[in-house]
Amino acid sequence: MNKVEPVVVIHGGAWAIPENISDASRNGVKLAARKAYEILKHGGSALDAVEAAVVILEDEPVFDAGKGSCLNAAGLIEMDASIMDGTSLKAGAVAAVANISNPICLARMVMEQTDHCLLVGEGANMFANECNVPSVDPSSLVTEACLEEWQTFEKYKSAVDSLFNNQITSLPLGHDTVGAVAMDANGRIAAATSTGGITGKRVGRVGDSPLIGSGTYAIDEIGGVSCTGHGESIIKNMFSQTYNLFDGKWHESSRSCRAIPAVNEFKSKRCRRCHLHQRFR
Repeated sequence: MNKVEPVVVIHGGAWAIPENISDASRNGVKLAARKAYEILKHGGSALDAVEAAVVILEDEPVFDAGKGSCLNAAGLIEMDASIMDGTSLKAGAVAAVANISNPICLARMVMEQTDHCLLVGEGANMFANECNVPSVDPSSLVTEACLEEWQTFEKYKSAVDSLFNNQITSLPLGHDTVGAVAMDANGRIAAATSTGGITGKRVGRVGDSPLIGSGTYAIDEIGGVSCTGHGESIIKNMFSQTYNLFDGKWHESSRSCRAIPAVNEFKSKRCRRCHLHQRFR
């Protein structure tokens, strides 16, 4: 097999980043990209690269993943993550986990050590214990900024339900999912996504990030995608798979040409993504 130049793409979420954390956000993304690229340049796999990149982002408190995850309606953390191998089409994901530092690592364990694609809540926690994943106090993952945001949400949550209440514009709520897509020297593609969700979400709400074909998708012959944005909209459009196919293998077909404008309109309004296309080969 001919070797290719490795490629890595990282995102830290689709939202208006406040000025006071813009430097930390930028530095976090750069650090994750450098780590992933270092792995690739030394012959590592795309899977190893995207996992390592997302671990760095989960450990950086300015991102809504791992430490720094948003709090749900009960003031608790529930995190989601997924990873996919574009060569084998194997995938692993976890949802609504609360007591581990790096959900993306547990998602990879689901992919490699079980016959399943997705484990949720208590079942995911039980699996983590079986794999000797260190358990942490969920409160250790809560940052002061996220607590303040949740308290603001609690104060004005009635305003969120009313488009006519001017308090809604003052809420500092946004999307901040993190993700990575990489292609290694063998042309293998992988994608990974991790999130704490959105502030004030219902207990048990699962967004697009752990859903293969919605928040994450990878296939060597076409490309890889990691999404960030309004989760419910991404789920209903199966965005990561849809975008991958329309922008890739079927791009020249009349069916694709008719569909792309609708996809483009959706992505411009409700979703951002990092996308690695096979033409990089």
